[in-house]
Amino acid sequence: MQDTVNKEKGRRGGYAEFFYLSSHFIQMALPGKKRKIDVIDKLLEACYQHNKDALFIMSLMHQYEERGSLSRKQLEGLVLKAKKIEDIPVGWIAGVEAIILKMPVRDKTPVELTSNKQAETGEKWDKLIQQVLEKYPQHKRLLFLKAQLTQRKMLSASEQQEVEKFYQLLIVNKQ
Repeated sequence: MQDTVNKEKGRRGGYAEFFYLSSHFIQMALPGKKRKIDVIDKLLEACYQHNKDALFIMSLMHQYEERGSLSRKQLEGLVLKAKKIEDIPVGWIAGVEAIILKMPVRDKTPVELTSNKQAETGEKWDKLIQQVLEKYPQHKRLLFLKAQLTQRKMLSASEQQEVEKFYQLLIVNKQ
């Protein structure tokens, strides 16, 4: 009796294993579903095999296993380490370099103060509005835009175009 139970369990395990393996091969055979080669993992493994005591490589491997990705700087450091090892295929290094080139560059240049630019442009628009209002003091739209400038609000691009248009029509063309 005990032998028949074990055989049934073995058969069930065999069937489950068969279906798992067959589904795996079906997925590989389906067009459009390509298996991606993990070049980063291969490069990490090769660097680790070269020097098993390298803490940097070990920490990168741990982080790659945990998160599934590495930052641009970390990948650049990995490539520098890999270039020092002669046994690593050049294609793996080139693959990781291609991944690095696809990643965005975070430029950390200092931000310029735009308050001076805003003051200069505000003065420019204020002068144009003032010239038109000297000739046409009841112009409602320009009075509204002047009020916005006095409240220290910047004019939008469309409002700036309006001011230019009014200036061209009412001042430049009339002269």
